[in-house]
Amino acid sequence: MAMAIPSPIPIKDASTALIHLYRGELGRMTAYRARLDATTNWAVGATAAMASFTLGDPAVPHFVLLLAAVLVVVFLGMEARRYRFYELVRQRVRLLETGFYGDILGQGRPGWKAKLHESLMQPRAPISPIEAISQRLRRNYLWLILVLSAAWGLKLAIHGKGSFFAAAQAGPFPGAVVVGGVLLVLLAAVILALSYRQDERE
Repeated sequence: MAMAIPSPIPIKDASTALIHLYRGELGRMTAYRARLDATTNWAVGATAAMASFTLGDPAVPHFVLLLAAVLVVVFLGMEARRYRFYELVRQRVRLLETGFYGDILGQGRPGWKAKLHESLMQPRAPISPIEAISQRLRRNYLWLILVLSAAWGLKLAIHGKGSFFAAAQAGPFPGAVVVGGVLLVLLAAVILALSYRQDERE
């Protein structure tokens, strides 16, 4: 006996389901936006606290600021991962707004059903990890790294003894090596931040 093929979902039921999907995805997008803001706040708070602590006490070694920069990079990695999920959900919300609601109000975006179906069946972030890092660097984290670098240079100038390179020595690493490493990291951060421009995404 042949198996009966289920009939398509009625239009009214499909519309109700899409409305609930839109509400759910909008809630997820808001939650991911809050998580992004929380990670940024952690990074800003850590930057301000470490800079104030290090510059306010001559006994604190200068490389504490470099360790703070490493912590900021860790926050950057966390935020880039969250940003990719945020972009995935935001893309679905935009597809529903420009497609489903666009059809109701007039003419919707062509092909939105197929794109939404693909996003639901095979979730894939619309941006790569390196693009996410670049965008979060340009948005917030490059400035935090620059602030820490400026505070580090100020620390060496105010509390350092001898020449700048002599004051920059950190354990077994000569000052010239430390300064060169900091400059290389700064250059890499600037290049990465400017390498990927975020296009207007629908």
